[in-house]
Amino acid sequence: MHQGLTGAQVAERVARGSVNTTARRSSRTFGQILRANLLTRFNAIIAVLCGLILVFGQPVDALFGSVVVVNSAVGVVQELRAKRTLDRLTLLTEAPVRVLRDGREVSIRPGEVVVDDLVLLGPGEKVPVDGVVREADGVEIDESLLTGESDPVEKRCGDQVRSGTFVTAGSCLLAATGVGEKAYAARLAAEASRFELTDSELMTAINRLLQLVTWIIVPIGGLLVVRLFTSGASVSDAVVGSVAGVVPMIPEGLVLMTSVAFAVGVIRLGRRRCLVQELPAVEVLARVDTLCIDKTGTLTEPGMALREVLPYDGVSPGVARAALARAEAKPNQTMRAIGDRLSADGWHAGETVPFSSARKFSGASFPEHGTWLVGAPDVLLPDDDPARREAQGLAATGRRVLALVRSATLTSRDRRTAALVVLEQRVRADAPDMVRYFAAQGVDVKVISGDDPAAVGAIARQVGIPSADAPVDARSLPQEPDALADAVAGHTVFGRATPQRKREFVVALHARGRTVAMTGDGVNDALALKDSDLGVAMGSGSPATRAVAQVVLLGDNFTALPHVLAEGRRVLANIEHVANLFLTKTVYAALLALLVGIAQVPFPFLPRHITIVGTLTIGVPGFFLALAPNSGRARPGFVPRVLRFAVPAGVVAASTTFAAYAVARFNTASSLRADRSTATLTLFLVAFAALVVIARPYTRWRLGLLAVMAGCFAAVAVLPGLRQIADLTFPEPRDTLAGLGLAVLGAAVLVVLLRLDRWLTRVG
Repeated sequence: MHQGLTGAQVAERVARGSVNTTARRSSRTFGQILRANLLTRFNAIIAVLCGLILVFGQPVDALFGSVVVVNSAVGVVQELRAKRTLDRLTLLTEAPVRVLRDGREVSIRPGEVVVDDLVLLGPGEKVPVDGVVREADGVEIDESLLTGESDPVEKRCGDQVRSGTFVTAGSCLLAATGVGEKAYAARLAAEASRFELTDSELMTAINRLLQLVTWIIVPIGGLLVVRLFTSGASVSDAVVGSVAGVVPMIPEGLVLMTSVAFAVGVIRLGRRRCLVQELPAVEVLARVDTLCIDKTGTLTEPGMALREVLPYDGVSPGVARAALARAEAKPNQTMRAIGDRLSADGWHAGETVPFSSARKFSGASFPEHGTWLVGAPDVLLPDDDPARREAQGLAATGRRVLALVRSATLTSRDRRTAALVVLEQRVRADAPDMVRYFAAQGVDVKVISGDDPAAVGAIARQVGIPSADAPVDARSLPQEPDALADAVAGHTVFGRATPQRKREFVVALHARGRTVAMTGDGVNDALALKDSDLGVAMGSGSPATRAVAQVVLLGDNFTALPHVLAEGRRVLANIEHVANLFLTKTVYAALLALLVGIAQVPFPFLPRHITIVGTLTIGVPGFFLALAPNSGRARPGFVPRVLRFAVPAGVVAASTTFAAYAVARFNTASSLRADRSTATLTLFLVAFAALVVIARPYTRWRLGLLAVMAGCFAAVAVLPGLRQIADLTFPEPRDTLAGLGLAVLGAAVLVVLLRLDRWLTRVG
């Protein structure tokens, strides 16, 4: 009899560091967060430009440098909030490990396992450390997360088992040999909850845009600097003009707004007890168009209840109940529901076959009572068996039915029906509403279960799944990939799906260009969750599913899924709006710099002018728009759509602004300060028109935001004190009217161009 380590032995191993802890964290450290938000390429550029202004210009023109402080502060605060949320929820979802110590079974945290600990493992449990099997009871280990091989591997005494794998059937006692950093795959669980911005389609698209911007800034900025320094202007004027031209080309807040939107999404979902284990999952939520769900624990309440046992072939009810109660040494959820209601005094199992989702039955040999198997009727019973037909009829009502059979041996095909076991499952009260919600949002719902197709179809009908009257037996579907993809696309309810089959369904849907979310709670769902675009696990599900899922519903609440989908769509749609604003500024700044370089005239703005316009038309409204409610559906083509807005908007803003500046320059009675004021007024009005278009649909708070931004500029332009600080003056009514007229014309042209683009898109 194994006793495990003593308390003194555990303390000695902890003291020497032989404990299952790693240097990895569920989120970035405070120092890493500071470095990631402070030490960026754009912050460095802006800091250098700000330093040049402080040396050659006036301090008020260096106000744009405050964006470094604000951006970094906002980014740090939001990521720290998201870090706290992730760390707290990660602790809640961390699965305990069962070990033998001092002859007793105790539950500890995975990080408390030490070398030589004896770890107890059962179905659905993830292996937390590397080890050697000391005792095995029909244990089968799924190593697919490490090796890619889908077939479970049977392990015997003396065999090696690696961390990161999980038990699909049976049980074992594992002696820990590799813990912490020495474990082969300790990274599996550690990386699952890390605060991460990589591998994001949205961030990849934004980085592509930033690379494009860099290629634009370098030559145009260089041309502007050369022209200004060779135009005869003083060094200070040339430096100030060059900085004023380069600063607005930098979309300094775009990455910040994206990071903040992701982080706020994590925090909002955390409040609903949804743990987002990988940050890009917030984005993937918006792209999902197919939701694959299991029946048990998703459409139905967790667990089930034994309704009745129907004896067959003269078997007494007592014998049948005793056999059921002892049919598996380590019962799964279904067998626990049976065993909790039945007793089996005097029945002691010898050889056993544990349940697995691939086998769909379990069995045990009793020296004094023979061999018994329990599992799916269509697996254990022949087609012409009356009991099988009765089981199909019961399954069609939505009940779960198991067959209990007597067999010559555990592997013999010579079987006699002993009883049918009828289990009840309660449909979740909120499931029909959720199905209707996803249908309204254009998300296809497919039910994929290991249960009898008739039972799955009955439950699916109750919650309103389309085409539930025609459930499909997954075993009857073709193996050829294209034919399987057609079958999966054409049906919505599937039964008798093995773990590998579920995985093949996900691959088939991917082949049809679908973005797939998969929900599940059992070990049989782990493979499909891992291969889906978005794995959603129930908090009470097996540790294996929680380890591979991107989102964990800690409250086991299916009603949280609409909020999960809505949050992803909010983030994606809002980031597109923000990108439109920032890229518009980059386009008009680059074109203005190009025009100034060609025309060899003083730059039409001081840095403070650019700061005012950018703050009121992009910075402040962009922050609010990035966090606003938004139910817009995700669409492919992020970069082309942003460019289709930003390029015409930027061209219109640059051309009208330069035209107004040119008109003012032709007025010999007007000063350079007045000319720049005219250009600033024109640019603000056209940029504000672009903001008005972006802010749709108009709500009370959006209209209020627009009014405040317009009021702030009016105050700067009218109030003497603010106008003095902003260095604005409007002494020439003719120039001011020309600027207003050109701005109105530019706004009208912009609206026409955007409407034409929408019309061409619809026609295309």
